[in-house]
Amino acid sequence: MADIQLSRVCKSYGKVDVIHGIDCHIGDGEFVVIVGPSGCGKSTLLRMIAGLEITTQGEISIDGRVVNDLEPADRDIAMVFQNYALYPHMSVYNNMAYGLKIRGLAKDEIDKRVKQAAETLEIGEYLDRSPRQLSGGQRQRVAMGRAIVREPSVFLFDEPLSNLDAKLRVQMRLEIKKLQERLGITSVYVTHDQVEAMTLGHRLLVLNDGYVEQLGTPIELYERPATKFVGGFIGSPSMNFLEARISADGNKAEFADGDSLGLANNLSKYANQSVHIGMRPEHLQEAEADTKMTSQKVDMIEHLGADTLLHGTFGSSDSKLTVRLVGIRTINQGDILPLKIEPGNVHVFDTDTGKRL
Repeated sequence: MADIQLSRVCKSYGKVDVIHGIDCHIGDGEFVVIVGPSGCGKSTLLRMIAGLEITTQGEISIDGRVVNDLEPADRDIAMVFQNYALYPHMSVYNNMAYGLKIRGLAKDEIDKRVKQAAETLEIGEYLDRSPRQLSGGQRQRVAMGRAIVREPSVFLFDEPLSNLDAKLRVQMRLEIKKLQERLGITSVYVTHDQVEAMTLGHRLLVLNDGYVEQLGTPIELYERPATKFVGGFIGSPSMNFLEARISADGNKAEFADGDSLGLANNLSKYANQSVHIGMRPEHLQEAEADTKMTSQKVDMIEHLGADTLLHGTFGSSDSKLTVRLVGIRTINQGDILPLKIEPGNVHVFDTDTGKRL
């Protein structure tokens, strides 16, 4: 096992900068998920760690050794790709054993490693089959098995579940989590799926246009997003954002229609400043008339069984607002729903920088 250190890592393609000076330490045995929208630089960063992309500036160290000039085969890493990358003409056994044969391991050692990995991944009965005889989930297990048999210091995953259907993604997500906990191997996992990121990672590194927006535990990012971008990206349904102004005494966020929300912290140094207020749909609650802070005009209702999603407009404005209520609710389109929210669940972001205030 090994730790990974990224120091001011940059990547450019000609005059186009795609990764901007990333610093990050990934501890020995830690599972870090790199998450962000398509095109933000996630896979590029992972490929630099793997040695498949040359680092323009900065250093990458694995287990205390600078690896910038080392070939991928010399970095003691194993990578699992989105498209499985299996040899179609080889059996499952030979797909898993091929890399070990190239390294010159003894036949009995190869056999032991392949069968142990197959048992761990519950694919022992498929060792004689070809990849075309397997389902997508089984192929992904084979790709993971090929990585496991190498006994690397670092696992790298590049959106390994994106080709699977929704039910199978959930199942494989749990399998990957259990596998990493059992083996304790330092792992870096790339995904654009924030639910995948929240459930898998010890810590998440949120990328946006090649910059790190925030690095922290899933709960830290959910409860205290450092920027409006993180607040909107982490959580499903997405956080609501509304324009407001900080009151003169700094204790409230005031809206143009006269409604206001109490704030957990005094923001008097931002008095009368325009801000963006963030509220998660699940933190908005139906209120009694005397406890109402604001309201929603309901335009569309989604019954999910355990929850009900209400989509509509905020107060008397045209701003969109989504509310998530527990259980099945008897609410109709056109209803005006009185709402309240705890001050600790109100997030305030700077209008210009997007940073948390």
